[in-house]
Amino acid sequence: MASTSLTVGLVGGNVRAMKISRRSLIATAAAAGAGAAMAAAPADAQTRKVIRPAALRPGDRVRVVAPAGVPDTRLARGIQILEGFGLVVEAGAHLYDRFGYLAGTDEDRLADLNAAFGDPGIKGVFAARGGYGTQRIIDGLDLAAVRRDPRVVVGFSDLTVLSGRLWNAARLVSFYGPMVNWTDSRTGPAEIESLRKAIMTDEPTVLTRDPAEPSAAVAVPGTATGRLLGGNLTMLQTSIDTEDLPDLRGAILLIEDTDESAYSYDRMLTHLIRAGALRKIAGVAIGQFTNAPVTSGQWTAAQAVQDRLGGLGVPVLGGLRIGHGNGQLTVPLGTRATIDTAAATLTVQPGVRVVPAA
Repeated sequence: MASTSLTVGLVGGNVRAMKISRRSLIATAAAAGAGAAMAAAPADAQTRKVIRPAALRPGDRVRVVAPAGVPDTRLARGIQILEGFGLVVEAGAHLYDRFGYLAGTDEDRLADLNAAFGDPGIKGVFAARGGYGTQRIIDGLDLAAVRRDPRVVVGFSDLTVLSGRLWNAARLVSFYGPMVNWTDSRTGPAEIESLRKAIMTDEPTVLTRDPAEPSAAVAVPGTATGRLLGGNLTMLQTSIDTEDLPDLRGAILLIEDTDESAYSYDRMLTHLIRAGALRKIAGVAIGQFTNAPVTSGQWTAAQAVQDRLGGLGVPVLGGLRIGHGNGQLTVPLGTRATIDTAAATLTVQPGVRVVPAA
């Protein structure tokens, strides 16, 4: 059975959250040359048609799956929010499973993901939680089903791997936004509306630099336009020399991360630079740097990132509320975007097509 009717709440109410350090779970990828970094990108990377899925409408069926970590009781609020959009929310058959720090075995998590993409009645796929695990199953993704029936896909953090694979394999626009395992302190009415607009309307998304964000200290003046691609910095770095790292030539690179030290930001960006992945980017949009430890007398995360990106010769805009921090906003990945450091804005073209009702 591919899915079950989803009730608000978790089975038995006894699913517990588990805080996992991704750094302890994901081994740093081996250094790769520029040729290897680009090898996974299609030869026609700049010319293939970009696919925007149909906008979700009230009454559409959507599926919640857990390709990575185990969801907890906060899943109930995320379900209520999606239902508040008028969507009919279903659960993957193994949504409530646990296998160590993973939401079920690799086989079961992959089966749920492929069932969601393979069901023609499902119009949207929402990730329950991040953490770690998507890399373990991504090579089994049913790409024929993805290409046959494109649909809205929402997730962030560990789901950067899925977004990258969808882009490389199908040029499918996805959405870098909150998991269904919704966090009250991070997501209020404005953030709920940001998600709704991104997946249910064809309005552009405009984000303004928030000077209170630690990443707001990173800046290189200028204006740049390109397709917004990227996501979580850890996942981008560990995707080097795989089919999950997008070809970033001409792109606006989006990065954000959490629980990483200044030297970790330095190391990850240095790896991407040495691998040639950032060689011809158009600009960089920087989301949130949350829970970055600060050591007296040493660089902050923002200072380390400024040092690494400042010499690339492209505009850089920090302070965007995208990522793991309070006030998380939703942006499409794969549509054209413009960063304007003078206006302190990131403007992203819509990621869905509004299809007239039959």
